[in-house]
Amino acid sequence: MNIDLNIAAALPEMILATMACLILLIDAFYGNRYRQLTCWTSIATLLLVALLAASDISTQSDVAFGGMYFDDPLGNLLKAAIFLSTAVVFLYSREYLEQRDIQSGEFYVLGLFGALGMSIMASAGNFLTIYLGLELLALSLYALVAFNRKSDRSTEAAMKYFVLGAIASGILLYGLSILYGLTGTLDITGVSTALANSEVNNQAITLALVFIVVSLAFKLGAVPFHMWLPDVYQGSPTATTLYLGSAPKLAAFAMIMRLLVGGLENFHSSWQEMLVILAILSMGAGNLIAIAQTNIKRMLAYSTISHMGFFLLGILSATETGYSASLFYVMVYSVMALGTFGMILLFSRRGFEAEELSDFKGLGQHHPWYAFLMLLLMFSMAGVPPTVGFYAKLSVIRSVLQVELVWVAVVAVLFAVVGAFYYLRVIKLVYFDHAEGEALIVESPVANKVMLSINVLALIVVLPWMGEIISFCTEVITSLAG
Repeated sequence: MNIDLNIAAALPEMILATMACLILLIDAFYGNRYRQLTCWTSIATLLLVALLAASDISTQSDVAFGGMYFDDPLGNLLKAAIFLSTAVVFLYSREYLEQRDIQSGEFYVLGLFGALGMSIMASAGNFLTIYLGLELLALSLYALVAFNRKSDRSTEAAMKYFVLGAIASGILLYGLSILYGLTGTLDITGVSTALANSEVNNQAITLALVFIVVSLAFKLGAVPFHMWLPDVYQGSPTATTLYLGSAPKLAAFAMIMRLLVGGLENFHSSWQEMLVILAILSMGAGNLIAIAQTNIKRMLAYSTISHMGFFLLGILSATETGYSASLFYVMVYSVMALGTFGMILLFSRRGFEAEELSDFKGLGQHHPWYAFLMLLLMFSMAGVPPTVGFYAKLSVIRSVLQVELVWVAVVAVLFAVVGAFYYLRVIKLVYFDHAEGEALIVESPVANKVMLSINVLALIVVLPWMGEIISFCTEVITSLAG
């Protein structure tokens, strides 16, 4: 075993785990006097490990820890994006937590351990490694959803999430155990080789695929396994919703790539049919039900469901072009989710949650700059040019056209048009309606305002480099380890 290679492959995770434990101790001894130290130390740690992961993106693919860990460009890119997203979440959440008297070191420590779980999933080369990362993330999220212990709604959301999450984890384990019984190995590359080189029971493989796809659909919030997502998004503190709606989607993409593409791509004809059903149901139900929502967090929850349907279009194409399109889509979606929930946090203050759509009436009259940012976010979410969201949707729809699934592409376009309604409704409230009662007040620190502006403007600033970004995603997928 190459010790140097192992350390290099897992160095960001080692630093992150060490600092999470250290920050927990610092908060226990000095939390009351140096509360801000915990936040800024966590952000600095995430920026450091993001830099380490990003510096290793262009290197060749290696296998570490005896095949249990992949050190490849895809894993490093996703880890860098996960760490940066989590750092932005911490920055946006700082003032929100302080105003509600729930700012404690545990929020940042749980966020760091969640990021550690996601990074492990991004590089996992073994079923045990995937499950370890998944459960580390899941346990952190359960606690974060219930972080506001004074709120009955948060407690209820956490209980729903915990029960359904435990069921989904059990379903995943059962599917993986079937694959282990068929192949005799837990390594993803070993499973792929064993299934390709031997006569296996196709019915047993299909059964394992059903369990695995169901668990993945739950983690993504795809219909019909979405029942937890609207309640959790609405019931959680908005800081937790921001965390839940951004970085974990990147980890879910990593999990799909490692399991379905890395281990079971030879059976893509089977899981492709399952993903077609999930994608169409998610796009349909997500967009249609979102129209009826009056709570913006709940509306964005159904929006997330529809976006996960579009995201699955690239995966179900079972081509490198499709995988790179889904990678591009999920990264763009994370940026959009950070900006949208960051906007809600920006206008939330002590005693007031900017959660209702009616709260944003007249925003253009009182805060024209933030109204413009909201316009960009809604246009990008809807896939309106010239925002990045348009090119993200276009790339995944083109990927299904390339494999001659024309009817799926047509359905996707139709549901994209339906979904544009509720995004444009927000713009109508912002610019054409008058505020009810007091106008929204911005009490957030300057750092939050600047970061939010950069976050949203990135959706149009990167347009001149769109071709290079998509080509880079293709190169990353091509160099996938295993």
